[in-house]
Amino acid sequence: MIRINELGFTYPGGTRALDGISLEVPEGSFMAIMGANGSGKSTLLKHLNGLLIAGTGKVTVAGMEVSRKSFDDVNRVAGFVFQDPNDQIFAPTVRDDICYGPRNLGLPEAEVSRRLELAAAQVAITDLLDRPIHHLSYGQKKRLSIAGVLAMEPRMLVLDEPTASLDPMGEKRLMRLLHELNRGGMTVVMATHDVDLVPLYARQVCLLRAGRVAVAGGLREVFSDQELIERCHLRLPRIAYLFDMFPELTELPLTVGMARRKLEELLERGELGPAAGLLASGLGPAAGLLEREGDLA
Repeated sequence: MIRINELGFTYPGGTRALDGISLEVPEGSFMAIMGANGSGKSTLLKHLNGLLIAGTGKVTVAGMEVSRKSFDDVNRVAGFVFQDPNDQIFAPTVRDDICYGPRNLGLPEAEVSRRLELAAAQVAITDLLDRPIHHLSYGQKKRLSIAGVLAMEPRMLVLDEPTASLDPMGEKRLMRLLHELNRGGMTVVMATHDVDLVPLYARQVCLLRAGRVAVAGGLREVFSDQELIERCHLRLPRIAYLFDMFPELTELPLTVGMARRKLEELLERGELGPAAGLLASGLGPAAGLLEREGDLA
């Protein structure tokens, strides 16, 4: 779906934001772009649909080189969701905002209505269609911004910090939505700081540091190097730190489900005391829930 080759970009003020980024994102994957503030995450995402054009190198999306000339075609494939929904939604009502994109394409009104109903149902805001957008909560605005993009029927969603400023339930609802869209075949590329969230949903991770790729690959490949993670001003998922007492472990668990399985293995080998055994059993219900929501690692 995405092929990036030696991408470089410098802002007009002289700030070098990206410096030789090379990366591939397979179609149907769920990739998290991670890094500290200023590492280049947002700048990289904006190159995926032509909001920014490569200074050096090349970005290809669905076989099309991203350029000013290909902007419209690329945007039909890659839907972009801004971090702040107030930067994206603008119409008087929820209905008007979702319909704006399809109507701008000149689609028949019957097709606009079909897309409206489908997108609203996907993000669970069907009951809000006639509500003025200034009466929406922040979480509802987040879902509306995604619905407006889904109404364009893209093959890929690009999201900049989608869970920022959401409460825990709003975060859970949004991530479940992205997980279901991905399971349905949509490619998802998401910038985030949330290292506890990433292992539950993402299957690939790209870690940026000072505008360069520090490491990219599967969850295990990226999270196996704790020193590199910390040099990038991030940390391992919190669940991993419970296993500092076992320095001989070469693979630390990244989710509650993985921790439970690891504890059970250690318990079976007689390497845990009774208290740790109770911890392993206590993680059971939460582990099962997370595995059903996407913990396949």
